[in-house]
Amino acid sequence: MGEQSRVRLAVDIGGTFTDIVLEAPSGHWTQKVLTTPSNPADGFMTGADAVLERAGIAPEQVDLIIHGTTLATNALIERKGAKTALIVTEGHRDSLEIAYENRFDQYDLYAERPAPLATRDMRWPVIERLDWRGNVLTPLDEASVEAWLPRIEAEGIESLSIGLLHAYANPAHEERVAEIIAKAYPDLPLSLSAQVCPEVREFDRQ
Repeated sequence: MGEQSRVRLAVDIGGTFTDIVLEAPSGHWTQKVLTTPSNPADGFMTGADAVLERAGIAPEQVDLIIHGTTLATNALIERKGAKTALIVTEGHRDSLEIAYENRFDQYDLYAERPAPLATRDMRWPVIERLDWRGNVLTPLDEASVEAWLPRIEAEGIESLSIGLLHAYANPAHEERVAEIIAKAYPDLPLSLSAQVCPEVREFDRQ
């Protein structure tokens, strides 16, 4: 099937509006609907159904759907996301502040970085250590993980991230930390750096 004969649907979910563009051999159609914050998929489907009906095209005729959204970016900028804590390797609590040890504006001596989403008191170190190949140097001290469990409820933590040293090479410690936390709080959303971004450098993964 050639590019010109394909039916393509693009949907962009923004903070206020959801925009839809439909491209087909017979023409182009656009639709704008209100974003539905409680469930963005509702606005997505409302707009998609409307534009397909106007074009006289059945959903099964769509060959490609392209989806974009600024909702996650908006949540980061506006600091409206879930209250988050971060489990880190002992001694690496300040990786988020240290970053690359550079300034985003090298000529502004007073430039201030945006504050990390997890404040320092919400970055919880645990005893463990892997080398860069993923070999265990210090086994995971499970008691050091369990010691933080009461803080989850006390601080009203709504999501928890786990970003341990060299987890990109060996995710075993992160996975075990997640198991311990999930056993105590089965409904708490967990993010493991080895799953989200299995790449070298702690700052990038945290």
